[in-house]
Amino acid sequence: MVSDRVPLLRVRGIGKYFGGVRAVDDVDLSVGRGEVVALVGDNAAGKSTLARLIAGVLQPDVGAIEFDGAAVSIPTAQAAIGLGVATVFQEFALIEKLDVTTNIFLGRELIKGGLLDRGRMDDLARQYLGRLNTRIADLYQPLGELSAGQRQCVAIARTLVAQPRLVVLDEPTASLSVSQTAEVLGYIEDLKDRGLGVILISHNLTDVRAVADRVEVLRHGRNNGSFPAATATYEEILAAITGATHSRP
Repeated sequence: MVSDRVPLLRVRGIGKYFGGVRAVDDVDLSVGRGEVVALVGDNAAGKSTLARLIAGVLQPDVGAIEFDGAAVSIPTAQAAIGLGVATVFQEFALIEKLDVTTNIFLGRELIKGGLLDRGRMDDLARQYLGRLNTRIADLYQPLGELSAGQRQCVAIARTLVAQPRLVVLDEPTASLSVSQTAEVLGYIEDLKDRGLGVILISHNLTDVRAVADRVEVLRHGRNNGSFPAATATYEEILAAITGATHSRP
């Protein structure tokens, strides 16, 4: 039995290099069960590269990844899903002309007797959307007719098909209205309440402080500060992001 004190995910000294560029360099990161860890930093800080390493889209050049206390290899995105890691990238792969249920089960359709089991898929889609407390009522509605916040919800619901234990969200509130942002932050709280680990990549420190337990800063591909979200000031976090110095008064 795995102790609750063992992080769900632990990244140790991980590095990814593209030619002479160190996109991620000797980075450590841990995420516990029922914990939201915000990953912040300027553009090109290495946040999305780190997410892709965890998601199996890229493979590290150095370092190790542990899941449930055991060293693992994540050679493909499918391998990450098999471990229980689900990722929603900013450019999530959904199709606006297809309806809600079809998008949720895209590439993971349920078959019964050689035919598409649409009834079962609809039932499960309602369950997944219900867990996120979303207000999407019509599962046959094309995705393109939904609000940006609702589309983001469908993308998150799609991750639940594989029963994940860790969800990685890359800028989930970018370009959303205030009300849509509130919806998505509510979805993240629901994931946390269900005991999932969450990595939230965001430039919006207001959103970060609203839902995160801990803030991890990357700068030039390296760790540059770790802060409890409840007590850290904006000035402290910004100083770590920019490389400036800041002292509490």
